[in-house]
Amino acid sequence: MNTEKDFSPLTPNIVRALNDKLYEKRKVAALEIEKLVREFVAQNNSTQIRHVIQILASEFALSQHPHSRKGGLIGLAACSIALGKDSGLYLKELIEPVLTCFNDSDSRLRYYACEALYNIVKVARGAVLPHFNVLFDGLSKLAADPDPNVKSGSELLDRLLKDIVTESNKFDLVAFVPLLRERIYSNNQYARQFIISWILVLESVPDINLLDYLPEILDGLFQILGDGSKEIRRMCEVVLGEFLKEIKKTPSSVKFAEMANILVIHCQVSDESKLTNDLIQLTAMTWMREFIQLAGRVVLPYSSGILTAVLPCLSYDDRKKSTKEVASACNHSLMKLITPEDDEDEDTQSTVSPPREGSPPKSQDDLNDSLNTSQDSVGFSNISFFTAAGVDRIQVTLDLDGIVQVLDRHLHDSSTGMMTRIAVLKWLYHLYIKTPRKMFRHTDSLFPMLLKTLSDESDEVILKDLEVLAEIASSPAGQTDNSLSCDGKSEVHVTDPVKTGQQLTVGSKVVDSSPSTPSMNSYFYKFMINLLKRFSQERKLLDIRGAFIIRQLCLLLHAENIFHSMADILLKEEDLKFASTMVQTLNTILLTSAELFQLRNQLKDLHTQESCTLFCCLYRSWCHNPVATVSLCFLTQNYRHAYDLIQKFGDLEVTVDFLMEVDKLVQLIESPIFTYLRLQLLDVENNPYLIKALYGLLMLLPQSQAFQLLSNRLSCVPNPELMRTTDDSQECGAKRPTQAHMDYGELLEHFDRVQSKHLEVRHQRAGRANHPDRKLLL
Repeated sequence: MNTEKDFSPLTPNIVRALNDKLYEKRKVAALEIEKLVREFVAQNNSTQIRHVIQILASEFALSQHPHSRKGGLIGLAACSIALGKDSGLYLKELIEPVLTCFNDSDSRLRYYACEALYNIVKVARGAVLPHFNVLFDGLSKLAADPDPNVKSGSELLDRLLKDIVTESNKFDLVAFVPLLRERIYSNNQYARQFIISWILVLESVPDINLLDYLPEILDGLFQILGDGSKEIRRMCEVVLGEFLKEIKKTPSSVKFAEMANILVIHCQVSDESKLTNDLIQLTAMTWMREFIQLAGRVVLPYSSGILTAVLPCLSYDDRKKSTKEVASACNHSLMKLITPEDDEDEDTQSTVSPPREGSPPKSQDDLNDSLNTSQDSVGFSNISFFTAAGVDRIQVTLDLDGIVQVLDRHLHDSSTGMMTRIAVLKWLYHLYIKTPRKMFRHTDSLFPMLLKTLSDESDEVILKDLEVLAEIASSPAGQTDNSLSCDGKSEVHVTDPVKTGQQLTVGSKVVDSSPSTPSMNSYFYKFMINLLKRFSQERKLLDIRGAFIIRQLCLLLHAENIFHSMADILLKEEDLKFASTMVQTLNTILLTSAELFQLRNQLKDLHTQESCTLFCCLYRSWCHNPVATVSLCFLTQNYRHAYDLIQKFGDLEVTVDFLMEVDKLVQLIESPIFTYLRLQLLDVENNPYLIKALYGLLMLLPQSQAFQLLSNRLSCVPNPELMRTTDDSQECGAKRPTQAHMDYGELLEHFDRVQSKHLEVRHQRAGRANHPDRKLLL
């Protein structure tokens, strides 16, 4: 037993009482110890004081016997009370054995340890602050203690310690933050609650600037925000709310870049089934919105990371409406930061002051590793994230390569929502407007996916896609034949075949370029070729969206450019069936679409050399479809030539499809587009070939509704006796001298040649159908 040892200056009675199992006797011993220590204090005998504390610690508080440990704890508390203000000189010796007992397996003993430490701290007050970390560490463990009495005792001690920290101006925050950063990742609810409560206290102390160290604990706070306890989540929201208020008040002292990486991670939901993840995401997105607005252009180098987090949220449904709205605000704010200045070379770009004057940034190695891991999990690896700025002035460089990489991945990802795809295309359009020179370095890699996006199910997506393609095709930046690629090597863009007269290919087909084709830039003709190639490969796209796409392009890129270039390409199209179908589509658009009003007027009169050239260009391709060719002649008031063409219809193979096209033409003649043509029927003398052409159509038609419609129209022609052919000088053509520039005989010969090819191909198809094993040489 301990009583056999020499414990002086403690008397045998004190030693015996400290080892007793009864609390009352141990309390009596504590009173005796207090009296003894007071005497030593009066004598200024620090040696004996340390000796008493050492005996109580080693022989009692750290004893193997539980009652001895309890006695040692109450004895150490008594020493502290006796020492009073002088207890600060002995705090290390007093505190350490008590904290050791926090780990005791006996819950009663842990409670007594908590009680003893409370008395020690209560006496020492501010003197305990140099030992704050060890006290906090011990308290954080007791906060998660399973025994309610121990937990209750720890809460009393916790409140006392908070009072001391609040009233003191000597708190060492720098030394405390590493411990806080470690403890904040605890998964225990009570430990989390303890941590949050302390952050709230430190945030409320005016002399403590916890904002400087927010990057150290922000990730842990977002982890706690996902806790299963509603109360803990509420407390964490309050803490984050207070930090955000302070950030708005003092943005100059905020380390935006060091924290934005964390926000990028938490803006992405790994498990949408958990409601707490929605809260984390919404909160992180709200912070991101504020960061973009407060930091301004300073965040531009980190745009790709922000977009990775923001873009998927734009496709959320009403269940996550709040997150979607905040993400949309982030997206718009970030887009507004990009200016034409970002298209300049890096060495000419301006520098801006970062929005803070912070302490040296912390190491990002561990954080970057976690970022990469997180991005792998969501399918967007190898992207650019925020990196902390470590200089007073930084050069603002738009991370264009990273942005394009993120945008391209979202376009390629089939799971990307519609609103996200629209946002991606808006971004691409915006970048081509603001930074065209740099964007054209990426055009060759983006172009195939932009063409593929034309097959999207959403009209709105297609509209935005067409805007991007139209900007690529018309931007002056795309006119340069030679530019630098992203890796700095010389890159040759597609040369405009219109200028060089070279041959083009649609798929494997060779296409001659007409020198007269209007052009926009080096990518315009490439766009037209690939668009027709896509229509050829995807007939469903042509049938369902073809007219819609072409009409929109006519609005975006001038209708004459579109029709002139497509006619040139189709002129040498080897797939004659596709060429005929495409001409029929273009002709229908030309005759019926409001977007083509100006082009129709240009063709209707043919009073300029340009309009005559355009007519000849269209005519040569329109010959792939006889009925479309006649309708083009009607539109351009070439009635005699229309009559000559209809005369040749007798030599063509008249099919059901052919008659259906004639039927549609009759319907068009009755439409507002051909009002002028119907009025010209009143002038029989000057329009005999118009009447003859219409009668020719009538003779082609079987007895049908269209036949009756046209017959009724012709019956309204006044004075049929005047339908005789007049002298050439009185012909309609004589009133339109510009038509003299056109060789109608040559045009008819071209029509014959094209239709002969169509007849040959149809016969070859029929031969393959009758003799499938026989191969025909074309």
